[in-house]
Amino acid sequence: METELKHQLQADNEAYFETIVKTYQDNVLNTCYHFLHDKLDAEDVAQDVFIEIFRSIGKYREEAQLSTWIYRIAVNKSLDFIRKKKRKKRFAYMVNLWGGTDDETQLQLSSPENPENDLEQQEQIDILNSAINALPENQKIALTLSKYDGLSNKQIADILDISLSAVESLIHRAKQNLQKRLYNYFKKNV
Repeated sequence: METELKHQLQADNEAYFETIVKTYQDNVLNTCYHFLHDKLDAEDVAQDVFIEIFRSIGKYREEAQLSTWIYRIAVNKSLDFIRKKKRKKRFAYMVNLWGGTDDETQLQLSSPENPENDLEQQEQIDILNSAINALPENQKIALTLSKYDGLSNKQIADILDISLSAVESLIHRAKQNLQKRLYNYFKKNV
């Protein structure tokens, strides 16, 4: 099915593009969410992913699986979004530091959908997400694709365009770094 989809998509067939979207939308949305931790941001980035797929299908290499190519776009778009958000935070900090106020630069925290959610569990999730986000980018990507998206090391190697042993090493180092960060956090705060 994947081979037929990519050929039809390259032939600029919009009906097949809809099939691509339906086939991969949940996976793309989940991947974006695992990097961004915000549903609305993940939906926006997922939409950008499919726009990019539609625009750049001509650049698709036949030797890679279509799903691998789509994952790579989703990861890159998610990381681009994170970088832009960090730049906005730095700008907001500088504006506030210099005494200015700009409503658009103020960071808005998303409120939980159900106020009766267990705050302790949410705090632990936030601590874990913060620790994961503090990992070096390549370790964060490999760990996220492995643990959140459930991809095999071979799939991750294809997405990142690195060797299988490099993926295994990245995941191993990511787990070690994550363990150290969490240990230090809880040692300090508990």
